[in-house]
Amino acid sequence: MFLKKIILGSASPRRKQLVEGLDLKCEIRKKEVDEIFPDTLSHYDVPEYLSKLKAEPLKASVLGDEVLLTSDTVVIHKNQILEKPKDFSDAVQMLEKLSNSVNEVVTGVYLYNSTNEISFSVRTKVFFKKLTTEEIEYYVTKYEPYDKAGAYGIQEWIGMVGVEKIEGCFYNVMGLPVNELWKVLNDEFA
Repeated sequence: MFLKKIILGSASPRRKQLVEGLDLKCEIRKKEVDEIFPDTLSHYDVPEYLSKLKAEPLKASVLGDEVLLTSDTVVIHKNQILEKPKDFSDAVQMLEKLSNSVNEVVTGVYLYNSTNEISFSVRTKVFFKKLTTEEIEYYVTKYEPYDKAGAYGIQEWIGMVGVEKIEGCFYNVMGLPVNELWKVLNDEFA
């Protein structure tokens, strides 16, 4: 069973919560990087590319009994990546796009230590009901989802009232596919 310490290259409280939910020791180490990716990259490859990019400045700090974990999550809707909203208006517009439609959440994960490195990504389809303007504005005002790709957190109010169903991993939509992560950690790093 995997018992090493995870070095989480993210300040996301959700990712930290999910790693700790696996009963793993977790320490946050983060260095800012410009999250720029080539235009020619498929939308589905962007999260894996960015997760590797986030790891580069942290690799040298990883000790022998540690595994570095970096990840990135994007929301893809009608062949467009919806990033984190800039402000209230941007968040409202994103949720209006997602209303009464399906989006795909893709999380790329990169794992590294002195003897191994692996990257993978997981996709989850999220089906939204038709949201009213009142519901959208209430959510954005109360929850301020400015740190979330696609302007929503499935674990928050909008997920409870607006998501009709998902196909795939719920935790992937939160930002980390923990089931697949656990499998890879035990298969490749234990």
